[in-house]
Amino acid sequence: MKLVELTEKLVLALVSDKDSVTVKEFETEEDGFVLIKVLVSEEDMGRLIGKGGRTINAIKTIVQASAYLEKKRVKIDVESF
Repeated sequence: MKLVELTEKLVLALVSDKDSVTVKEFETEEDGFVLIKVLVSEEDMGRLIGKGGRTINAIKTIVQASAYLEKKRVKIDVESF
C-alpha cells in the first residue's frame, strides 16, 4: 500500500469532516525520504492529535513501519485551516 493512501485511510477513520481532509506527498532533496502533509479542519485537529499526541504518534509509527518495508523514511506534518 502506498504511504499517502495509508495515511489518508488512517486519518479519514478518525475525523468527522471527511471532505476537508487533504493528504499530499512532497518530494525532498534527500534520497529515500518522503514528506507527507495532512490538512484537516480545525475542529478535527484535537481528535487527530489525541491526548498528549498519542493518536498522531500512533499514525506516524504505522506509516513509518510501512515505509521501512519500502526502504524509505517518512515525516508527517499535520496542519489545520
